[in-house]
Amino acid sequence: MAGDRWSSRLGVIMAVAGSAVGLGNFLRFPGQAAQYGGGAFMIAYFLSLLLIGLPICWAEWTMGRMAGQHGFNASPGVFHFFVRRRWGKYLGVIGVVIPVVIYMYYVVIEAWCLGYAVSFASGGIHFSSVEDSRNFFSRFIGAGGNGQAIGFGFTQVGSYLLVVFVLNFILIYRGLSKGIEWFCTWAMPALLLLALVILVRVLTLGAPDAAQPDKSVFNGLGFMWNPEKVVLEKNTEGRWSLERELVGREMIEAADREVARESARRVRTIGVVEQLAKPQLWLAAAGQIFFSLSVGFGVILTYASYLSRKDDIVLSGLSATSANEFFEVGLGGLITLPAAFAFLGVAGVAGMGTFALGFNVLPLVFDKMPFGTVFGAVFFFLLFLAAITSSLSMLQPGIAFLEEVLAIGRKQSVAILGFITGIGSVFVVYFSKDLKALDTLDFWVGTFLIFILATIQILVFSWGFGVRKGLQEAARGATFPIPRIFIPVMKILCPAFLITIFGLWVLVNVFGISFHGGEPEFSGYVRDLFIEPNPVAWLAVGLVAGFATFVSLLVARAPAYLKEIPKEVEL
Repeated sequence: MAGDRWSSRLGVIMAVAGSAVGLGNFLRFPGQAAQYGGGAFMIAYFLSLLLIGLPICWAEWTMGRMAGQHGFNASPGVFHFFVRRRWGKYLGVIGVVIPVVIYMYYVVIEAWCLGYAVSFASGGIHFSSVEDSRNFFSRFIGAGGNGQAIGFGFTQVGSYLLVVFVLNFILIYRGLSKGIEWFCTWAMPALLLLALVILVRVLTLGAPDAAQPDKSVFNGLGFMWNPEKVVLEKNTEGRWSLERELVGREMIEAADREVARESARRVRTIGVVEQLAKPQLWLAAAGQIFFSLSVGFGVILTYASYLSRKDDIVLSGLSATSANEFFEVGLGGLITLPAAFAFLGVAGVAGMGTFALGFNVLPLVFDKMPFGTVFGAVFFFLLFLAAITSSLSMLQPGIAFLEEVLAIGRKQSVAILGFITGIGSVFVVYFSKDLKALDTLDFWVGTFLIFILATIQILVFSWGFGVRKGLQEAARGATFPIPRIFIPVMKILCPAFLITIFGLWVLVNVFGISFHGGEPEFSGYVRDLFIEPNPVAWLAVGLVAGFATFVSLLVARAPAYLKEIPKEVEL
């Protein structure tokens, strides 16, 4: 694939922005903000953006472009070039496994979005309660039993999965400029237009129910951006416990009247410092940044490898990051959370989770809107466009890897990768009960391995290559250099932050240790493997291990990686 290049800088910015702008912006981000306290989460989110997001993003752009100048486009080749040890290339195996495996289940969620858009457009979605919405979603995805999602009717995922799978591979087959770049160049403006239409409608909702003025868009925005929380607590046997969160003047005044009548209750303000002291909040914010910017996936490494040394990677990285943040915070956050808040209130949105908020709650919102069928169809088609721009980016690292290690053309690489990902997607769709297969893959690959790869990348860049040399390399062709303040950030703060976050994350999510007191409890993911073995969970982990082994064997035998990098080729 030596001749495959981006046709313009705008094209690569659109492609990288498209890889980052996805379901995480419109579903995951609002769900995380709702679950972790709104304004306090936003503080941790923006600090994580500065401490890990931008540093790793620029490191990936720099490493990818340098390796690409010497013919390495895949993650193993990039690490082979920088580490210059026989084992270095194996570090890059993770950068192939992550995007390919994520694609296997991400394309299924993509099919959900298309199915919901079609169902809204055809008038097939009318819900009177959250329970009705949940039942529809459960039937549609086949959560009731394995094999139930295999089908080709309009109310089954199978038909939509086939459509999106074929569409993805047609676009990826066309290459960088004629496929990924072409689609993202028109899809991103369309995505922006559709999002603005939905945003205007949401911001004009006000308080849909005059009898419940606390359920309003304004209070939803306040919940999202206010770093302090006001809660009503109840005293039971000498211990104060949370009863409910209070948002808006009406709710606080009503709670004050309750407290005046009953001394066992109190209204308390939880300050910013108290909220930011919770490790889980930082874990969630850091994890969201990885998803937001597509860092730690191996995608940017591959995309950047097709750039010339004259291309401005500093501005490109900053532009792609800014575009993503606009979509995530300025559109996704202002659409999903306030809309749900206006109809359901604070109790209805807190703790709903990613998919619950998007697929179970928002259909109710649209059903209660004037022209809700139209807006529902537009919104879920928006999600479909956002998902497909991301899924295309997840395929390119696999294509580049197969071309690099097997010395074959794009046609053959697309065929091989299509076969591999097809097996994985069928696995996810078939084992649909309780979304066990999807959830397991998302945890161990979409979270665990991403943390590992991100940490490895910043250590190789800052300590192996040298952060000062890295910034000098990034400055080639740049309109302006990376600010020097990022030298200590990249060398000290970012690795320390990542290692600390990852350590805490392992303690909380893998070993189930609670930082709020109480007995330690293993996470469900560990329980599924070692305590109460679940066959589907083991099959999912086996799928990842099998694919990683396959990639490692190809890496071990690849002629491109058997040769040492000449010493005269300076890093």
